[in-house]
Amino acid sequence: MLMSPRMLLVLLCTACLPLSATAQNEREPAKAATKPSDQRWRESSRATEDASNDKGVVPRARIRREVADTTPADQPPASRRSRTTDQKPREVATAKTDAATEKASASEPRKPLAKVTSGKAVLPSGDGQVWREYDISGYTARIANTNRPEQSIIDWILRETGYETWHSEPMGLLTANKATLTCYHTPEIQDLVGEIVDRYINPEVEQQAFALRVITIDNPNWRARAQRVMQAVPVETQGVQAWLMHHEDAALLMGELRRRNDFREHSSPNLMVANGQSTVVSAMRTRSYIRDVSLKPIGWPGYETGMAQIDEGFSLELSPLLSLDGGMIDAILKCNIDQVEKMRSVVIDVPTANAPRQKTKLEVPQISHCRVAERFRWPANQVLLIGLGVVATPVPSDTKALGISLPQVVTGPARADLLVMIEARGKVTLPAPTTATKPGETATRTYNGRY
Repeated sequence: MLMSPRMLLVLLCTACLPLSATAQNEREPAKAATKPSDQRWRESSRATEDASNDKGVVPRARIRREVADTTPADQPPASRRSRTTDQKPREVATAKTDAATEKASASEPRKPLAKVTSGKAVLPSGDGQVWREYDISGYTARIANTNRPEQSIIDWILRETGYETWHSEPMGLLTANKATLTCYHTPEIQDLVGEIVDRYINPEVEQQAFALRVITIDNPNWRARAQRVMQAVPVETQGVQAWLMHHEDAALLMGELRRRNDFREHSSPNLMVANGQSTVVSAMRTRSYIRDVSLKPIGWPGYETGMAQIDEGFSLELSPLLSLDGGMIDAILKCNIDQVEKMRSVVIDVPTANAPRQKTKLEVPQISHCRVAERFRWPANQVLLIGLGVVATPVPSDTKALGISLPQVVTGPARADLLVMIEARGKVTLPAPTTATKPGETATRTYNGRY
């Protein structure tokens, strides 16, 4: 029996329906079997999230979503940002912090640790202190070679009264300008201050001057013949001697010393020192040497030498002051001598890439010092001769005066007997200085260690 095409299509669809229903029925049990496990995972995740919310902990997924949501729309992603903007150097932050701290500390006043009060604003007078002012304009007006001539009066007052007198009990005050010297202390100290001021403004000693000579002799055997005309005086400094002579004997001794071959005079024969003023006689020379070496990788020779200078020679300061009657002389003598005996060399290695065995040398100066500070008091009608002993030669010898290095004939450093002669010349007319640039000018000197 023949079947039409439509009938054949219906039969085929009817036969396929049971197969599709069977496959669907087989898949539904498997899906039902996996459904409880998925449901358990979801329920477990939801319970963990609820517990985290109760403890204040935000889940990681939520954190990522919130960070992504808070990023501005116009800002590029973090992975595309420049490292120079995200990672700033710590040094810059530290420098800014230090600068801010320094600025804050500078603006704020320092808080003292000690208890500070304004006091009674009244000078204490429990020990009988009195206030006095002394007119010193008569002395300062005639001194033209020093910027602060009143400082000389202050120095002598401190020498007579003692430095600690003005920095301990009872309280005292001492100050001066070119017109007035002001003092606040007990009557006993006021008497000493008044005597020193009178010695400066005394018209009888206004034009008094002193002759100063600085001499060296290689051999100290000159004492053998001059011993009979010299009278020894006590000296506190070890190794220093002093003698008194009459003016005639001093003139004969100078004439005899000048005939010696080892006689040298290091000051002008006509050098005059005014009464109450300080005068400095000096002869110094500057020597350069290699003090250190620092490596310098860039450039040739690969290192850099550090130069230094040292001054050698002598400096002698004299401060004389006559008494009120002009019969006695008080003088302060200070002498400093520095001599470079020799330069000791030290060889060090300075290797470089091109010269691994390169060497250079340092120099260490071997120096001899002499320091003398003494106070003398003697009659004005006699001459004071001071022997500082056989010390380093005051004036350094220059072996390169001719432009060449001469061999050292002397095996050791130069030594000589140093003599200082001080003589009162009476009233003389001192030449007026043209400028106020004397070596003893107070504007360029300090007074550390003076007393």
